Amino acid sequence: MAARTAKIHRKTKETDITLSLNLDGVGKYQIDTGIGFLDHMLSHLAKHSKIDLTLKAKGDLDVDAHHTIEDIAICLGECLVKTLGDKKGIARYGHSSVPMEEAMANVSIDLSGRSSCVYNVEYRTDKIGDFDIECLEEMLRSFSNNGKFNLHINVPYGTNSHHIAEAIFKGLGQALAEAVKIIGTDVPSTKGIL
Repeated sequence: MAARTAKIHRKTKETDITLSLNLDGVGKYQIDTGIGFLDHMLSHLAKHSKIDLTLKAKGDLDVDAHHTIEDIAICLGECLVKTLGDKKGIARYGHSSVPMEEAMANVSIDLSGRSSCVYNVEYRTDKIGDFDIECLEEMLRSFSNNGKFNLHINVPYGTNSHHIAEAIFKGLGQALAEAVKIIGTDVPSTKGIL
C-alpha cells in the first residue's frame, strides 16, 4: 500500500502555512501557529487520531487570528483529501464520545467526498484566554468543507469552555482515526467512488 502522506504549502497576503500529514503515523506533532490555544487543540487532534502532523504557520495576528485559523483549516482539509487518495479500504465512518471533566462531546464523521458541518455547541464565554471561541466553529466548518467530509459535533452539556473545546478536538481525533483506518480493499460506497 502506498504511503498515505501529503504536504501542502499555502501562501497568501495574510498567511504563510506549511502543513504535512501522515495518516499511518503514531500521533507525533510539531505545531507552531503563533496561537497558543490552537496549538493545544491541534496537538490533541494529532495525538488522538494517531495522525502525524507537522504545522508551521505565520499569519496577520496583528489583525486577529481569524485568517490564520481559517487558512490552517483549509490546508488540513486539502492535505486530508490528498492523503486519502481513492479511499479504497477505508472504514469511512467514525464516531467518538469524549468526556472532559463536566463536558461531553459527541463527534461523528463520514469521509463521503461531500462536505457538511453540523455544530451544536454552546459556550458560556466568548473567549478562552485571548482566543475567540467563534473561531472554533469557523475552523471546523472550513476543515469539513476543504476535507470534503460530513462532520457532526454535538455537545449536550458542559460549563467550562476549555473543557468543551478540548473534548471536541479529542473526539474529532478519535473519530478521524476510526474513519481513516484501512479495513478492506474496496471503496466503501455502492457508487464505487467517494
